[in-house]
Amino acid sequence: MKLIQKIGILLFLAGIGLFTVIPFLGSYRLTETQVIEHTKDIHQEKMVEILAPIYGEEFSSNFSFIGSFKEYFNQYNDQLKSQSLWDEVIWDDYSFPLAKAALSSPVKDNPMLFLLLSVGLAVLGGLMYNLPSYQGESEGVKNNGIFHSAMKNRGWMGMMTGAYLILFYNILYWYPAYLVNLVAMVDPLSQMLSGNPASQWFLYGFIYTLAILVMGIRMFRKYRGNKYQQLRTASVMFFQTAFAFLIPEILVLFHQPYFDFKNIWPLDYDFFYDYQIDAFLSGGSVGMFMLIWGILLIIIGVPVFTYFFGKRWYCSWVCGCGGLAETVGDPYRQLSDKRLKAWKYERVIIHSVLVLAVVMTVLTIANYFSGFSLLGNVTNQLHSFYGFAIGSAFAGVVGTGFYPFMGNRVWCRFGCPLAAYLGIVQRFKSRFRITTNGGQCISCGNCSTYCEMGIDVRWYAQRGQNIVRSSCVGCGVCSSVCPRGVLKLENDSEEGRINELPIIIGNDSIKLNA
Repeated sequence: MKLIQKIGILLFLAGIGLFTVIPFLGSYRLTETQVIEHTKDIHQEKMVEILAPIYGEEFSSNFSFIGSFKEYFNQYNDQLKSQSLWDEVIWDDYSFPLAKAALSSPVKDNPMLFLLLSVGLAVLGGLMYNLPSYQGESEGVKNNGIFHSAMKNRGWMGMMTGAYLILFYNILYWYPAYLVNLVAMVDPLSQMLSGNPASQWFLYGFIYTLAILVMGIRMFRKYRGNKYQQLRTASVMFFQTAFAFLIPEILVLFHQPYFDFKNIWPLDYDFFYDYQIDAFLSGGSVGMFMLIWGILLIIIGVPVFTYFFGKRWYCSWVCGCGGLAETVGDPYRQLSDKRLKAWKYERVIIHSVLVLAVVMTVLTIANYFSGFSLLGNVTNQLHSFYGFAIGSAFAGVVGTGFYPFMGNRVWCRFGCPLAAYLGIVQRFKSRFRITTNGGQCISCGNCSTYCEMGIDVRWYAQRGQNIVRSSCVGCGVCSSVCPRGVLKLENDSEEGRINELPIIIGNDSIKLNA
């Protein structure tokens, strides 16, 4: 089995290596026809004029092509900005569609071959490593040697992994023109699912989904014998594959609005943006259903489901961010900061993001119904700020890239506005709690160590106090790693849910209520 796993690692590294090299393959040659085909009608005449100096010129790399494109494009815009001619500035970034159109490479000619040799090998290698894991060992959660691991305990491998993820996210969000080879590689899949050429977001969704599926297999192996963990893993794999990836693409194929039915405002922060509302309204009965469905989830679905099941129904069973954290991020869960100081920062930051999302949405709706006479372009600027700072930098770069540095739930713990909304409901009006049998606790600390949300579970267990923290996502790992069965996830009546037991001997022999 060790040999199979070693081969798996080699295949995975080979696939990742080729995936990293692919963006640099090929050459670029832009024509006037391509500019006309890939720019908006209002910009075509001017873009044809701006880029005239580079027509027919062959560029040997994406760096040289994009550099020349930006030189002429920025020169035009900078001149207008210096004269305060803001209405004439071209704000659209055409570097990605034009780079993709100008590309000539073996990847573009043989996309499926390169897809199999890069992503395919990485997936095969991951499966070959994960499937034999824990073979011949007894059931039970194994974390042997985790604090001596260069990958899982902020060692050099973890640092390199984190740096790679951060770099990838930065390029994906802000410099996608450098990834056109990778996007061209998944064009056949996009054409098959939606009938449209692939974008950088299709590439991302495809890789994201595969990562959850492959690492979900690892979760099945690690938590075999634990039905709760296996059902939870199967759930996030299903919702990510079906609802977040396949269904939205198929909707587009049938000329319906792109929509993820499991995404909820304020995590889906652009749900009430003007272009999104217009898309729903122009989508006929299906679009109207999407709009009503999304609103019902916000005002009815979240409170009702959270009342009966706690925030775990979404954060640990449905959410794509949580799905990635629970599968790809599982090896890093022990790195979450358990200090009281971190908890204080957490409460301030996450609720600040929620307030920002609410204020932005209220202003957006008010401006929409006033015909944009109330605030004009201010809401667009607010959208850009939120999208950059929260939607991209926090949720993407930090939220995923920092797995090997700060644990797997950085975004969920410190930044997700939906988690804050769910947490408020869970804390004050829910049947969910984690009960503790304090008399059985031996203070081993496993529960606190492996709590991805940074909760000092042992402190509650030692006191025999129920855990009703708003940040708890109900992943159940604290219960899974407890050697004494001290912790239990329960949905019961609200009576006695919040209990204060400053002194406890055994479990029920003495109780002093503060």
